[in-house]
Amino acid sequence: MSQEVKPLAGIKVLELGTLIAGPFCTRILAEFGAEVVKVEAPDGGDPLRKWRKLHEGTSLWWSVQARNKKSLTANLKHPEGLAVVRRLAAEADIVVENFRPGVLEKLGLGWEVLSAANPGLVMVRLSGFGQTGPYKDRPGFGAIGESMGGLRYISGFPDRPPVRTGISIGDSIAALWAAIGALMALRHREVNGGAGQVVDVALYEAVFAMMESMVPEFDVAGFVRERTGNIMPGITPSNTHTTRDGRHIIIGGNGDAIFKRLMSAIGRQDLAEAPDLADNAGRDRRAAEIYAVIDAWVAERDGDSVLAAMEAAEVPASSVFSVADMFRDPQFIARGMFEAVCLPDGTPMRIPGVVPRLTGTPGSTEWLGPGLGEHTDEILHGLGYTDETIAGLRMQGAI
Repeated sequence: MSQEVKPLAGIKVLELGTLIAGPFCTRILAEFGAEVVKVEAPDGGDPLRKWRKLHEGTSLWWSVQARNKKSLTANLKHPEGLAVVRRLAAEADIVVENFRPGVLEKLGLGWEVLSAANPGLVMVRLSGFGQTGPYKDRPGFGAIGESMGGLRYISGFPDRPPVRTGISIGDSIAALWAAIGALMALRHREVNGGAGQVVDVALYEAVFAMMESMVPEFDVAGFVRERTGNIMPGITPSNTHTTRDGRHIIIGGNGDAIFKRLMSAIGRQDLAEAPDLADNAGRDRRAAEIYAVIDAWVAERDGDSVLAAMEAAEVPASSVFSVADMFRDPQFIARGMFEAVCLPDGTPMRIPGVVPRLTGTPGSTEWLGPGLGEHTDEILHGLGYTDETIAGLRMQGAI
């Protein structure tokens, strides 16, 4: 556990969200020193607590997604529960929420209400389609954002239906934009008069923003990018190849000088020196031939010998890692990408290290995801509630 001063120390964050996008945003802020109070329903809390692999009834994912956060239970259907949340929002620098647009307004926790009591507040709002527009009231998960934002359409092979990435990438991308937006809004508040604002993140727009040259290529050239499997037309060669021992190896030889080194390494000096292959455009015209040559060379060798040859030739290459491969890899280990922690029952566990790496004020794990309502009394005491008042709120079902 780290004792360094962190870059977001002193920033107070109120999380009103569940599952992935909002909580991943606040996880990033918490890893770098923000005090994050996560509000959960008393009757079970965030559904993520029960998602995927469980240990002693709690999700292993929860341990990471909620690290460094404080859990407070409040019943948003009870007036006294809402009062607690309003008091927390009045002291917060940032509120992060991922309800459907209009839900917080119906609860009396909308931007107009919260900002009137706290003019410096930054409110980060994540939703499927944003706070405006004809789709704003529709439900929207990350998968919908990935589909509408363009990612699913271009993922997979041309002769098969679109495929998904193996993680909830749309939610995670939205969370990153949310964290960036929150920090930009804080910076604006700091240097331009202290006013807060809303950061409006739509999942489909978060994905859409990652779509590289798709928009101008269509608008100017009428070009629609399609599914191309493991290759990227116009960037040749870059592909996945299978070795004699069944390993999948990515080889990126698409730089002009790198291509020459790659061809020399596999014994094809003729291709290395071919004038029409000296740039990407020329190589792309002969892509099928080039890939067939690399495929054949890789298929005759074991993975280790392929990787050794690529390293010697200074050609970017890697086997496709499973998590088991990561646990054995010296680069992951040297960079501290696995933190050793213990679950509440003493079971040892490794979790992902914090990124990005800051040399002066790094992020860290201070504690794992908390128990439901673990910090309720502590937080309410900080707001001035007495033990008797807290007990009364519990009896009323407010917390």
